[in-house]
Amino acid sequence: MKFIIDDASIEKIKEIYDTFAVDGVTTNPSILAKNGKQPFETLREIREFIGPEAELHVQVVAADAEGMVEEAHRIQKELGMNTYVKIPTTKEGLKAMKDLKKEGANVTATAIYTQMQAFLAGKAGADYAAPYVNRIDNLGANGVRAAKDIHDIFKKNGLKTEVLAASFKNSQQVLELCQYGVGASTISPDVIEGLIKNDTVTMAVNAFTKDFEGLCGAGMTMKDCM
Repeated sequence: MKFIIDDASIEKIKEIYDTFAVDGVTTNPSILAKNGKQPFETLREIREFIGPEAELHVQVVAADAEGMVEEAHRIQKELGMNTYVKIPTTKEGLKAMKDLKKEGANVTATAIYTQMQAFLAGKAGADYAAPYVNRIDNLGANGVRAAKDIHDIFKKNGLKTEVLAASFKNSQQVLELCQYGVGASTISPDVIEGLIKNDTVTMAVNAFTKDFEGLCGAGMTMKDCM
């Protein structure tokens, strides 16, 4: 499973990259607005930091297919042809996906709440389909189950589209999809930090340190002891 950061703060992105093995960054209009800078200023900064080969996903704002394609061209011009253009999975969005795939663009179908949306995006040629796991939960359905269903639909129908699960609230949701083998998950920095946070691990490490210092002295490590 690819491991992607869902954020636009360059400081947070750098912090996560420093610790974790990361495959790229996703953004959306709300995340960019929260960051407070002009969108392409932020996106160029991210692209420069993560490099040309890492995945960068950027969403269009237009509601009509023609406008979406025009935005996609601007995104590609500014950030590179390998940038994934996020297209909302609406009727107009499906049309835009087909047109962009004919041009060889990388396309991520976003705003997915149903399995059928994802199937139609896959038929349109999308590289990724992004179900909103926790938002689906909030509607009274099961977001993890929906993402698993979508993964199975793609495999059973011979579609190359991969799941890019999004909108996580906790590490358990991420774990279940990792175990299932979905293609990718994009995760906010706070949930990423929660993936490794475990008080029992901290207690165990502290106990090892205390025992070792009892043998060799306070602050001593393996490089210091005889």
